[in-house]
Amino acid sequence: MNIFHRFSLAGRVALVTGGGRGLGFEMAKALADAGAHVIVNGRTAATLNNAVDAIRATGGMAEAAAFDVADREAQRGAMADIERNHGRLDILINNVGARDRRQLADFDDEAILALLNTDLAASIMLSRDAARLMKQRNHGRLISVTSISGQVVMPGDCVYPAAKQGLTGLMRGMAVEFGPHGITSNAIAPGWFATETNATMAANEELIPFVRQRIPVQRWGRPEEIAGAALFLASDAASFVNGHVLTIDGGMTVRM
Repeated sequence: MNIFHRFSLAGRVALVTGGGRGLGFEMAKALADAGAHVIVNGRTAATLNNAVDAIRATGGMAEAAAFDVADREAQRGAMADIERNHGRLDILINNVGARDRRQLADFDDEAILALLNTDLAASIMLSRDAARLMKQRNHGRLISVTSISGQVVMPGDCVYPAAKQGLTGLMRGMAVEFGPHGITSNAIAPGWFATETNATMAANEELIPFVRQRIPVQRWGRPEEIAGAALFLASDAASFVNGHVLTIDGGMTVRM
């Protein structure tokens, strides 16, 4: 088989949470470009419709699924819709992530639990339900989007890195549990990407010296630079990659 054929996702069905914009959109578009039917998740219907239109405009297959991943009932409904409408789910990218930068002492219990629910618990539950569908075909790809914040942390940012490190543990546990069923589990850990969410930071000229010193390639990542990693881990080209964290940060975490 030609190696490029191993990157084809023709006939596959994928769910990308938080896929309406930023890194999630770029990953969703990459899967659709490779032939997958992509279900793009988010909370805002207008944003999702724009993302779906953009994917379809380049020949991709996509549909919107507007629901809050932190709402368990909405999760159940969405997974039931996928099973009823498609009869399968081959790829899940858990990309949704909320952030709340402040000192740990400033968090009340409710704020901590809300962040952990969105950033960690939701992915655990979605992955469990997705694996049930994947087991029916003895094939699947579970991809968690973590962060370099699980390895290197800035002051005033405790809960988010804790959740992202929890996702890494989840990914490794699933790699062991689901590997015998033909389901691989891996993670993508992005560094500093110039997405819509980070636009203010990316435009801050005071950060330029820090970026040049700390990131070996001396720039922010472009959102589309996440796409290749997602496609690789979702494809048969990565059929023997299981339990791995693929860090995409321009070398930031290896710089002394």
